[in-house]
Amino acid sequence: MGSSPACVPPAAHAGLELDLHLNLHLDPGETRPAQALERALRDAIVAGRVPAGHRLPPTRGLAADLGIARTTVSEVYAQLTAEGWLEARVGAGTWVTQTARATAPGAGSPAPAAGRPDEVNHALAAGPRLLSLYGGRADPSLFPRQEWLMATRRALDSASVTELGDLDPRGAARLRQQLAAYLARTRGVAASADQALIGRGFGGLLALACQALAAGGARRLAVEEFGHPEHRDIVTAAGLEIVPLPVDEQGADVMRLRGTVQAVLLTAAHQFPVGVPLSPARRRAVTGWAQATGSLIIEDDYDGEFRYERRAVGALQAMAPDHVLYIGTASKALAPAVGLAWAVSPEGFLRRMLACRSELDRPRDALNQLVLAEFLAGHAYDRHVRRMRAEYRRRRGHLEQQLASRVPAARLMGVPAGLQAVVELAAGTDPDAVVAEGLRRGVAFRTLAEYAVRPRDEHPPAIVLGFGAPPASQASAATTMAVMAIEAATGPAHRGGDQERTR
Repeated sequence: MGSSPACVPPAAHAGLELDLHLNLHLDPGETRPAQALERALRDAIVAGRVPAGHRLPPTRGLAADLGIARTTVSEVYAQLTAEGWLEARVGAGTWVTQTARATAPGAGSPAPAAGRPDEVNHALAAGPRLLSLYGGRADPSLFPRQEWLMATRRALDSASVTELGDLDPRGAARLRQQLAAYLARTRGVAASADQALIGRGFGGLLALACQALAAGGARRLAVEEFGHPEHRDIVTAAGLEIVPLPVDEQGADVMRLRGTVQAVLLTAAHQFPVGVPLSPARRRAVTGWAQATGSLIIEDDYDGEFRYERRAVGALQAMAPDHVLYIGTASKALAPAVGLAWAVSPEGFLRRMLACRSELDRPRDALNQLVLAEFLAGHAYDRHVRRMRAEYRRRRGHLEQQLASRVPAARLMGVPAGLQAVVELAAGTDPDAVVAEGLRRGVAFRTLAEYAVRPRDEHPPAIVLGFGAPPASQASAATTMAVMAIEAATGPAHRGGDQERTR
């Protein structure tokens, strides 16, 4: 394909506000016109030839003028929308954003991204509008602001002088009562307010539990082969040795637990990030092991509320309340800014955790706890969880549809649940190449191997896509960009509809 200039007059398409002259040419090694069109549009925006706040031609019209497939134009529009150059307005076409040129490379240095060091590097590599698709993250743009505000007013109106004073080391009594009732009703947890403990995020409660284990003489803690690296860091920081358990289609292989391990950390309802629930047989096995050995199970119920195909699997805690430390958090259903997590603990272990809780670690945010209590009492929490369940179900469905259409050889692993999915790639596909291609397109995610305790050659070629993370307005475009990255890094034999998109 050679140079193909096109000048599109305003009269050619309704609503167009400017002539659009694009020189399309393929660089050496390029085979797809999408790459040339993407580069031409981006260059035109950076140079100011396509000003901010102006509408682009409809995909059908621009495709006809340039002599390329309409799907190619749609793909490029979606890519530049995900990167923040363009804005898709429902029923009103595609427009250049007001900030596109101001945030272009060379127009100013973007602020460093928050998060782990590798995420900062990813952000700097991908440009100023990187969209996160990291696993285990919820969309804070959907936080129920008005309902939270009303709950805040009710909490302030009803707060007693005692509740505004020194806080119980376990947390506000009103919140612990509401949580005990909510967890019993929705997750089957056997709990009372006296067994509940409020903390600052899951990591804070996990750290406290590990300190209590170490203080009691524990030396080794088993973890699932795949999981949050941050959680493993917390375990080792407490002086405990990590023992990895393989994960298969039945969840963690708890049959490998031995007497030298004093505790195990499990995501029983929906293994993170692989997405499989712990099978009934292994649930019975691990609770039987804990009861026989006096060991502790730490249950991370990180997204037990988000099961999409059928009723959620109940909490493991109900099978052995005297041997399971159940931990949940408001970060997934509401937002990390709420900053609250909760534990339901066996009585003896609760005393050990409280003994380890330092003066600096004691909860002080009584007002926030009272607001969450009101949010639960008025069933606003239930309503919000149902809304989020429907939203994340839709996002997962979009990911599934895009994969089936573009890369049918790739498949989603695990059950339909949670805020992320593992995409098993076609044989021969390099997961690192997919991640690099995603960054080039403005979306950041990780390979499955990056969640492993230790890298091994036998890990399947797979990536983890967190469809819950992007803002609602960009979620579909971000997911599409990720699938396009998979498509670009996958061999032609495993792609779907390739001929139409490369015409």
